[in-house]
Amino acid sequence: MPPPQQAPLKSPPYEKQLPNNCGPAALSMMLHMFGWSGNQKDISQVIKPVNGDRNVNPEELAYWVRNYAGWLRIEYRVGGDLETLKRFIAAKYPVIIEGTTSLNPDDTGWPDDDLWAAHYLLLNGYDDATRTFTAQDPYRGPDKTVPYDQLESEWKPFNYLYMVVYFPQDEEEIKSLLASNWDPDLNRQNALSLAQAAAVNDPADAFAWFNVGSNLVYFERYEEANAAYDEARELGLPQRMFRYQFGPFLANFHANRVDDLLALTDYALQRTEMSEETWLWHGWALYRKGDLNKAVENWRKALFIHPGYEDALNALSFVGATP
Repeated sequence: MPPPQQAPLKSPPYEKQLPNNCGPAALSMMLHMFGWSGNQKDISQVIKPVNGDRNVNPEELAYWVRNYAGWLRIEYRVGGDLETLKRFIAAKYPVIIEGTTSLNPDDTGWPDDDLWAAHYLLLNGYDDATRTFTAQDPYRGPDKTVPYDQLESEWKPFNYLYMVVYFPQDEEEIKSLLASNWDPDLNRQNALSLAQAAAVNDPADAFAWFNVGSNLVYFERYEEANAAYDEARELGLPQRMFRYQFGPFLANFHANRVDDLLALTDYALQRTEMSEETWLWHGWALYRKGDLNKAVENWRKALFIHPGYEDALNALSFVGATP
């Protein structure tokens, strides 16, 4: 059955994000719809304890729910579409998506800043008559109306990622709503097919090629992923792309493209120095180059930005260095 023409869910208390905190703020508002009484600081102090940390990954948001809100379950998938979002909202499940936003000119970081940034939104309503979603936007305000076409465009650079929270007893309903996408491997295959079709339809679509690469990384098809990422970079990507997405780092590392990994992480650090993921992979590039001391320095910088960062701790342990 198609979803109804409209479905408004009662908006949670609005929470304006702290700097670089749209993910925890969006998650906090979502959790309030399930009876939680905390705030974004309760979340960020665990998954981004240093305020200058510029990014929160969906894996980190999911980690927090699974470890600090164990009375709830959380799932996130990629390759979503408008019908999927509407089905969840109509079934009374708000949805978080990762997309993009244009920063205010006051937030510029350098002279030629394109002001492009990643952004989490909480969706809690839609209306087919006006072709709009209702969004709690941690950056711009409560109950914002977002046109369907605009949402799809801003959602695309992040592989159409969406996230839902639910009570354990409702898992069968979630499985039904996700259908084949309940299985993570099938979900990624579906997303890969979607991205490949988009790239064929418009070979000049850099985000389509980037999504092809990201889905291939999931399947550890690194050489093919690199080819797709290279195409995306040739076509042109936003300046902050590697602040938020790190698939090209993994693909270069596993394909032993060490010089490319070093160049790409150097560029990313010029744009975003406070990025534990970039310092991690910059360190691995230096390690492959034979510069162990500098690699260790990089992994310790990653830990400074994100204390307890497991990947950096594992890297240091791998070479027998202390944090």
